[in-house]
Amino acid sequence: MRADLAASYGEERLPRYTSYPTAPHFSSEIGEGAYARWLAELPAGTSASLYLHVPFCREMCWYCGCHTQIVRRDELIAGYQRTLRNEIALTAETIGRRITVEHIHFGGGTPTIMAPEAFAELMATMRQKFFVLPSAEIAVEIDPRTLTADMVEAMRLSGVNRASLGVQSFDPVVQRAINRVQSYEQTASVVDMLRRAGIGGLNFDLIYGLPHQTVASCLDTVRRSLALAPDRFSVFGYAHVPSFKKHQQMINEAVLPDGLARHDQACAIANALKEAGYVQIGLDHFARPGDSMAVAFEDRTLRRNFQGYTTDKGEVLLGFGASAIGHLPQGYVQNEVQIGAYAQNIAAGRLATAKGYGLTDDDRLRADIIERIMCEFSADLGDICARHGAEAGAMLNSAARLKPLISDGVVRLEGNRLAVAKDSRFLVRSVAAAFDAHLNPAKQLHSRAV
Repeated sequence: MRADLAASYGEERLPRYTSYPTAPHFSSEIGEGAYARWLAELPAGTSASLYLHVPFCREMCWYCGCHTQIVRRDELIAGYQRTLRNEIALTAETIGRRITVEHIHFGGGTPTIMAPEAFAELMATMRQKFFVLPSAEIAVEIDPRTLTADMVEAMRLSGVNRASLGVQSFDPVVQRAINRVQSYEQTASVVDMLRRAGIGGLNFDLIYGLPHQTVASCLDTVRRSLALAPDRFSVFGYAHVPSFKKHQQMINEAVLPDGLARHDQACAIANALKEAGYVQIGLDHFARPGDSMAVAFEDRTLRRNFQGYTTDKGEVLLGFGASAIGHLPQGYVQNEVQIGAYAQNIAAGRLATAKGYGLTDDDRLRADIIERIMCEFSADLGDICARHGAEAGAMLNSAARLKPLISDGVVRLEGNRLAVAKDSRFLVRSVAAAFDAHLNPAKQLHSRAV
């Protein structure tokens, strides 16, 4: 990473481009009626991925940017699980047939906060209402501090084959500052339980830019994590937006690393993982050679969705649960964020869509360009524009933000082929932003570019 570029561009707030247009541009003009029409219009042979959002935790991590709430009463969780099952049934009924499912992802919150039997019931409902392929990837996000042996058994019996463990940092000083005290021994015990249950696909989530974090503490976390040999790492920069996530006000801004320190931490983590043999994938993922994500990166079939980088090739993502986002060929939809409003809609037999976005031809073109930049650090604008019936020259002329990036050596442009320089790949979001026709620099709800 070039420190001069990190200083020039690193403080800018930009989307992670897990969708285009991004969620802040969704509006209430797209509601239940539009979503119902879009579902009914899905062509025969459509396959889908399912995302289930479980917005509950036992304790708030102060860095968290997810839609979640703290619960002590298991009755609330059980009621929410029943609502999820009803929403799945309602969605399948609206589609009108039993479509194929290739991926299932449980996100949160803490999905494993459910009772084991409730998790099994939820999986059974999905298998009843959809045709879940035997080869489907079924992934669950896990807080190692609360996972039980009974839940691991329920996951095994339900066909779960990938688990994503929140680690963030093993530094006790950092852990106390973010209200997430999680020992290495706890994490190692969960890894052992999962592997003994045959859940072999393991991801670790790490974060840099946390309070009191240093390059040394980041490298110590990487060293300890490597001893547990996960298949993949996701390495994210902490997004401090206390105006949007009030609990982040508990973090003392004075002890947050600045842009250059974040740059050094990200660089140190990336170098350590690559030296350990992991392949760097896109902006923030790392995988063992031979892992399906590493293969997709090499084959240029890698995709990007709301879970980040993915091997999922589907054009349909059905979201279930409060705040869940779905993606269909026609556009995006998002459920009610408030759990009560979400549950009331489903109880009344209505889809819980609160807002969304209908894609235009220009959106689809720019989405393809941005996805290739984010996934491959390059884009053949001539080829992409031709597939969309557009002119590459006109697209380049509209990308005014690209000119300084070219001048600074971040981007190379040969004809209509764009490539991000190897020493500037940490600015890939800045390059993608050059093609974002909706970007509003005045809005500061995104994370730093570095």
